[in-house]
Amino acid sequence: MEPHPTPDRALRPVEPQPGVLVHPTADRRLAAEQWLLATAPTREARKEARTYWNEYGTAALRLGTLFSAVRIPGRLVYAVAGCRYAEDTFHEHLRHVDEFLEQALDGGPVICDPRYRRYYALVPASMPTTWRLANDDWRVMDVDCLGRGCALGVPKVTAVDFNPAKWDPYWSVPMSSLGCLCAGLDVARLIAAARHQVAELDA
Repeated sequence: MEPHPTPDRALRPVEPQPGVLVHPTADRRLAAEQWLLATAPTREARKEARTYWNEYGTAALRLGTLFSAVRIPGRLVYAVAGCRYAEDTFHEHLRHVDEFLEQALDGGPVICDPRYRRYYALVPASMPTTWRLANDDWRVMDVDCLGRGCALGVPKVTAVDFNPAKWDPYWSVPMSSLGCLCAGLDVARLIAAARHQVAELDA
């Protein structure tokens, strides 16, 4: 998939500190891409993933090594973001939800799969273990913490906007730098708030 032709959404600004080299956006994206590819076990697998990014826009990367992912249904995310959820108008609120998630998760990376109305918050690899009991409870809401033994369709780092022609996965919140992930507690708080909000809407 080729990225949407509109200008890419800017990554979060980096405050320069004395003696700290600030890399431009292109360099940070390249570093993030290399870090993501490090989940592939061999050079051939990394080459294959890069080919899939170039040809299809999305590559399946293994979870549970460098990072895991929390899958959250769009209905929950929309509820906590204060948006009306409907299958046929899901795409109309994506920009607002993207901005909300960036604030709620402190800039941690999130992938949106608009075709299936799901969000994936990238979290530390250990989260499926450290939040195991909570994850058992989350599954009732179709939330799941995906780790070892799972793979995730990850869009290339330049896919930071919804493409209405294809509805392919994109970075709802781009990875600001290599290894920058959502904090598990922030994700848990988001899920708890969404659960409360949905309960009120369904009451």
